[in-house]
Amino acid sequence: MFVIELVYTADLAEIDAAMKAHMAFVRTYYASGNFLVSGRKVPRDGGVILAVAPDRATIEAIANEDPFVARGLASVRIIEFRASQHAKNIAELVDAHGS
Repeated sequence: MFVIELVYTADLAEIDAAMKAHMAFVRTYYASGNFLVSGRKVPRDGGVILAVAPDRATIEAIANEDPFVARGLASVRIIEFRASQHAKNIAELVDAHGS
């Protein structure tokens, strides 16, 4: 599994102008099964995506497709980890607490 952390390097007006393209990108990778959970950081200085892929190179390629990254509006940090545990009711917990 991977955590993709985006850190905005542009002002929010530029981020908002690219949001439609970013959301299309996000929907593409939810549909492919690569993205599991995503959202804005608080405070709003970037975003986080929890993702799966067969290897780091695949995630790096996906992350670099993000319009925020491709347009130089955000930097990206990728953290790989081995998921060894999860809540049985993870979907319910995300729905209940994911603001």
